[in-house]
Amino acid sequence: MTSFKLKISLLLTIAVMMGSVASAAIPSGYYDNAQGKTQQALLTALETIVNNGKSAQSYAAVWTAFRTTDADSNGKLIDMYSNKLWTYSNDQCGSYSNVGDCYNREHSMPKSWFGGSTSAGPGTDLFHMYPTDGKVNGQRSAYPFGECANGTRLTNGSYVGKGKLGTCTYSGGSGTVFEPDDEYKGDFARTYFYMVTAYNSKQTSWTSSGTNLSGNKYPCFNTWSLNMLLEWHRN
Repeated sequence: MTSFKLKISLLLTIAVMMGSVASAAIPSGYYDNAQGKTQQALLTALETIVNNGKSAQSYAAVWTAFRTTDADSNGKLIDMYSNKLWTYSNDQCGSYSNVGDCYNREHSMPKSWFGGSTSAGPGTDLFHMYPTDGKVNGQRSAYPFGECANGTRLTNGSYVGKGKLGTCTYSGGSGTVFEPDDEYKGDFARTYFYMVTAYNSKQTSWTSSGTNLSGNKYPCFNTWSLNMLLEWHRN
């Protein structure tokens, strides 16, 4: 993956959602095809740019990639769903019963939303895949991200889930949602903006019912989710 290109593309992705244009230090000519475009036309141009030169990988290779993409300075894998720091390979799931048992490959945008595939494309895209506690990942399931005032947080002694499951209390939202802890809300918001940009042409075939998505190619998210994700990004 050309992670530098993918990360700077998020600046313009967020600009689309906010209706403004952001600037950053970018390779010469990189965004030429996006100049002067807004809304759907800009997302279409960015999809081409983001995917130019991006390499595919297998689902199995995701395990190996985590060793580089999500490791701290001591080589432990950082978990956005629990306070456990994982040992690469040794702690991979398998079976689990409690928080802190093992980590797996979380599609932060659930794969059921885009058809359940774990083949190249959204099914193996590292930009939205994270090593996460198996038990908390199971609790999150395919529920959308949201905010819930009195959600359930899983614990197991000193191991604590980073996130809670409950009824949505964000204005305009409803149903069961998973609320990540504040420290990672911005990361997940930018991940979601990336996903609807990199796979913008596929948005009309992705599931919108019971998700954060709107079922169209612009603005991609339902209104309450878009408002919330922008708030998470800004905060």
